Amino acid sequence: MNENSSGIASAGALTYKDAGVDTKEGERAVSLMKAHVKRTLNADVLGGIGGFGGLYNPNIEGVKSPGLVAGTDGVGTKLKIAILMDKHDTVGRDLVAMCVNDVLCQGARPLFFLDYIATGKVRAEKIAEIVKGVADGCVLSGCALIGGETAEMPGFYAEDDYDMAGFAVGMADEDEIIDGSRVKEGDIVIGLPSSGIHSNGYSLVRKVFFEDAGMSADDRIDGLSGTLGEVLLTPTRIYAKPVGALLSRASGGRFAETSSDGSPARDARIGRPTGMVHITGGGFYENIPRILPKGLGAKIDRDAWDRPPVFDVLMKCGDIAERDMFAAFNMGVGFMIVAREADAAGALAILRESGEDARAIGSIVSGEGVQISGTEK
Repeated sequence: MNENSSGIASAGALTYKDAGVDTKEGERAVSLMKAHVKRTLNADVLGGIGGFGGLYNPNIEGVKSPGLVAGTDGVGTKLKIAILMDKHDTVGRDLVAMCVNDVLCQGARPLFFLDYIATGKVRAEKIAEIVKGVADGCVLSGCALIGGETAEMPGFYAEDDYDMAGFAVGMADEDEIIDGSRVKEGDIVIGLPSSGIHSNGYSLVRKVFFEDAGMSADDRIDGLSGTLGEVLLTPTRIYAKPVGALLSRASGGRFAETSSDGSPARDARIGRPTGMVHITGGGFYENIPRILPKGLGAKIDRDAWDRPPVFDVLMKCGDIAERDMFAAFNMGVGFMIVAREADAAGALAILRESGEDARAIGSIVSGEGVQISGTEK
């Protein structure tokens, strides 16, 4: 037993590792993630990772008045399922999607992304798996992962627990920002399919399946294509490519209009969407009104698209009213585009050329609120 200068007895010099923070393991995690980050870098990125801030010099060619659009979000309690299954290479895609899809709604092109990961104990390979998912999401979004932070917080998180947050920055010409102010009665609502539950409502999902029904992640349920855990971990779709294709050909851009036999008929012009919606927490009833001017509502045909089976399984297993499902989940439509009636066919053609199973699912109507056919009011 030694006595320090203050007269207090001590058993020996303490280190940061004694307090539960292993800086060497953190350095090893950074080393492992570098290859994943490198895949996302482009000519606009200045320098590499490791600095105190990420550096980016955006290409503004063709943009008259650049406006920056930023979005931030997390993955939520979907992470509990990733931790339960010890599978961490997809939730990073969810993180990017939740931020990038929001930025797309303003008509912005994603530029760069940063992430934050906090955990009770850093395990280098696990952190690298998480960042691999983030990098995958950035590649799908066409944006660069220019920085991030990993925080080891023993005593705050359990050793195997972690949380994630991130933010994306995009750019749009100020004159072409889409904010819903141009939406008018008669506009058509186009839906883009989701891959499943995406990253919202997992507190209810976990209660229904794991707490009330006593199921496990390894269970197989009739109608689902994999184990329950695999289906629930399906990554959130990222809509950057199809939406980008639509925006690049709008505002006077051209699309090939086809005749009834499928052959090209003539070139036609298409205007920009009047509104775009990312269906996240709050489902249809909270998200659609965010882009509607006062006095307008939306009428949605629930039979206009095919919804993934997981929603019907969840609704039946939890005895959840269908209206409540539409109030909490995307119900198979992850992103909506509102277009003038005259532009809807062209928008659908461009989106389908991009590989999307895009559907006209409703219209803008007089009177506020969201009406969904067949659901109780």
